[in-house]
Amino acid sequence: MEKFKKIPEHIAIIMDGNGRWAKKRNLPRIFGHREGAKSVKEITKACAEIGVKYLTLFAFSTENWKRPDNEIKFLMNLLNDYLKKEEKTLLNNNIKFDTIGDISKLPEKIQKKINRLKKITKNCKRMTLILALNYGARNEITNAVKKISSLVKKGELKISEIDESTISKNLYTAKYPDPDLLIRTSGEVRVSNFLLWQIAYTELYISKVLWPDFRKKELYKAIHEYEKRERRYGGL
Repeated sequence: MEKFKKIPEHIAIIMDGNGRWAKKRNLPRIFGHREGAKSVKEITKACAEIGVKYLTLFAFSTENWKRPDNEIKFLMNLLNDYLKKEEKTLLNNNIKFDTIGDISKLPEKIQKKINRLKKITKNCKRMTLILALNYGARNEITNAVKKISSLVKKGELKISEIDESTISKNLYTAKYPDPDLLIRTSGEVRVSNFLLWQIAYTELYISKVLWPDFRKKELYKAIHEYEKRERRYGGL
């Protein structure tokens, strides 16, 4: 197994490039998504093996609903199959499953599988896999503001008591530490409405590799680069 001097406690990944991977091979986009699912499996297991405690994958954004209906349908079917097939893998590897985002907008059969997987893996301790589903950071922050406003209106919170921790506690990620490392594949240099509040001091790593080709070797490259970084959090 690869040796590391410093392992990120929490890695977040923007999985980008499935469509381009398929286009380069003159294949329909769905083939890229199918191959990308294999990267999800390999990267999840690899992170658990080396000691990462939290892995957050940007699986489906609030903006992804704008894609063609046939592609959305395929992505939902792919997610449904993943939730069913990976049940044993997660349990065998002692990986807890969770989600962030508004899953109420997903098909009911997927919501049921999500809730089942959360329930049966709730006592797993090795690592937590978090899928961002129907997730958008601006939407997440807007919802947090609404929750806080409601507490103020009810008299349960004073405006003077609102601070950064108040906001953090009302985000989808309230239970989890902020990411130490954010990886984006395919060479695009933007964060695409992903964890905008949480990545204030996160180290960014841009890989030119398309997500379906991003496997264990590329993950190790990202972590070795992370090891070279000196995290100052705004100080000296």
